[in-house]
Amino acid sequence: MAIDATAAASAGTIHRNTLTGIGAAILAGSLWGLVFLAPELVPGFTALQLSAGRYLAYGAIAAILIVPSWPRLRRQLGARALRALCALALSGNIVYYLFLANAVRLGGVAMASIVIGLLPIAVTLVGSRERHAVPLRRLVPSLLLSAAGLACIGWETAAGSAASLLGLGCAFGALVSWTFFAVHNSRWLARLDGVSAHEWNLAVGVMTGVQALVLAVPAFVLTTGSHSTASWLRFGGVAVAVAILCSLVGNALWNRASRALPMSLMGQMIVFETIFAAFYGFVWEARWPSGAEIAALALLVGGVIACAAAHRERR
Repeated sequence: MAIDATAAASAGTIHRNTLTGIGAAILAGSLWGLVFLAPELVPGFTALQLSAGRYLAYGAIAAILIVPSWPRLRRQLGARALRALCALALSGNIVYYLFLANAVRLGGVAMASIVIGLLPIAVTLVGSRERHAVPLRRLVPSLLLSAAGLACIGWETAAGSAASLLGLGCAFGALVSWTFFAVHNSRWLARLDGVSAHEWNLAVGVMTGVQALVLAVPAFVLTTGSHSTASWLRFGGVAVAVAILCSLVGNALWNRASRALPMSLMGQMIVFETIFAAFYGFVWEARWPSGAEIAALALLVGGVIACAAAHRERR
C-alpha cells in the first residue's frame, strides 16, 4: 500500500509538472507572437536596427538583473558553457530576428508567422532522438498534419510576388536558426543542475547584448537616412517593450517549460507562437484570414493535439 501511495504521488507530481510546462509554453507563445508586429510598428527602421535595438535593451536589463547571481554563476559556467552561450545568443536572437524582421517586411506578418509554424516539425524530429522521447512512429500523424499546414501557406505564397518569395526564404532562415537554438538550449538546461532557467536566460541575454554592441555600429552609425525625435522615441519604446515581454519574460517561461516537458513535446509547443502571431497579424491588418491560412492554422493545431496524444502516458 505504501508503494502504491508513493507511485500515485509521483504520478500526480509528473502530471502537475506537465500541465505547468504546457501552460508556461502557451504563455511564452502569446508573448513571442508580439515579435512579429514590431517591424510593422516602426516601418521606417531596418531589420538590422530593430535587432540591435531590441537586444541592446535585452542585454542591459539582463546585466542588471544578473548582478546578484553573477559571483556564483561565474564559478559554475566554464569555458564550454560560455561558448554555448555565445552560439545560443547568436542563433536564437541576433540571426533569428534579422531573418524574421526581413520576412515580415517582405512577406507580411501572417506568412512569416505560419512558416515559423514549421518549427514543431524540425524540433520534434530532432527531439525524437533524445532519451525518454516518444518513438518517431507515434509522432507521424502530428508531423503530417503540421507539414500539410505549411504546404497550405507555401502554396499561397508561391502565387505572390518575388518579394513574397524572398520573404519566404528569410522565414526559412529564421526557422533553421531557431531550431538550432531550441534543441541546444534544451540540452544545456538539462545539463546545468546548479543554474536556474531564469539565470540561464539572463546569461544568454547578457551575451546577446555584447553581440548587439557589434551590430550597433553598422545599424546606427553607418546606416543612411534620418528620423524625427518622435520616431526615435517610438523605436526605443518598441525595442524596450519587446526586450522585456518577449526576451526576458517569454524566454523565462519557455525555459521553465523546457525543464518540465520532453523535447519532442516542446517542439510542438512552439506552434502557439505561430497561432498568436497570426492572430495579431490579422488584427493589425484588419482582415479575415484566407481559406489557405485558416486551413494552415487548423492543421498546425491538429498537429499539436496529435503530438500531445502521442505523449499521453500509458496506463
